[in-house]
Amino acid sequence: MKIPVFLSVSLLALPCLKVAGQADYNNEIRRFASELHTSFTKTQKQSGLLAFNDTSRLKWNNLPVGLRARAGTSIGNMTNDQRKLVHRILSASLSSQGYLKATAIMHLDELINRFYDSLYVQKEINDTTYRFVKKLLWSPRNYFFAFFGSPADKQWGYKLEGHHLSVNFTFVGDKLSVTPFFVGTDPAEYMRTEYAGWRVLGQEEDLGLKLIATLTEQQREKAIQSKDVPADIITGAESGKRLVHNWGIKGSELDKNQKAIMQHIIREFVFNLEFDKAVWEYDKILKAGIENIYFGWVGGFEEKQAHYFVLNGPTFLIEFDNNGGPRKSANHIHAIWREKGNEYGEDVLKAHYQSEKH
Repeated sequence: MKIPVFLSVSLLALPCLKVAGQADYNNEIRRFASELHTSFTKTQKQSGLLAFNDTSRLKWNNLPVGLRARAGTSIGNMTNDQRKLVHRILSASLSSQGYLKATAIMHLDELINRFYDSLYVQKEINDTTYRFVKKLLWSPRNYFFAFFGSPADKQWGYKLEGHHLSVNFTFVGDKLSVTPFFVGTDPAEYMRTEYAGWRVLGQEEDLGLKLIATLTEQQREKAIQSKDVPADIITGAESGKRLVHNWGIKGSELDKNQKAIMQHIIREFVFNLEFDKAVWEYDKILKAGIENIYFGWVGGFEEKQAHYFVLNGPTFLIEFDNNGGPRKSANHIHAIWREKGNEYGEDVLKAHYQSEKH
């Protein structure tokens, strides 16, 4: 595949763009967060206003809330004005791309309920299966927002989480952390009704498939691990695993076109953030070196074949898994972007504690 000239030029120019300071970004988020924080009722405060050192700040999960309870107050138990503020916080934190992905993932919970309702009415599933599905509590109402500390504090954070979505922002003065950032979709492609063909995370999948397709036979021998496709991302919420060792093909062994596709995958994750912040984060990745990033693959090379890929760089980790979940139909995606050494503000908090007396 040839990369258009205008795209190549824009890629080169991107890291050089002047961006606003993180303080401006933080302050816009803080403004809407402060309104939501002060609007919480006594009951909402008990579940939604937590201490910064609450252990739930350092945990995430992608399972339905019927299987794993969440910290925070639910969207379903908010007023319309409060829900509007949640969306304002998301809009300030994320780009239009990231915002639409997050809200689409939430909407998918409504669609998957409709899907199983229709299967039940058509007698394609039995009572036992239908009761189990209903106990999972899939619903756009069952996403939870939690504050850790107050937006007025020097240290604070927020989490928006539910089925297939975990957004974690940590603020320390003018610095912040934006990962772990988990997204998932079930189904990966919706197959019925007016939503047939809807693929919320289609770009992430297509780019991974495009990159593996460009590799030569010799390159594939380095990139591919011959084993079963993981049932989930390796560093899943409850796996307790970390990808300590690099595996796959190194960026320095890719040609110009392949490196461009690799960078496109990275941008698809990083540019879920608001533009100025995304450029800031992306520039850190570029400075650490595209040639130092490893691309690994497990599974088939077609969309409907189970597959997994990883991009493991000096400063970040991206995992993508489409192994169909319990149905093994390669139609259920889990994906995550993690910033090494700075998840939940680990790095910025360390710097803060070293520079100030406590």
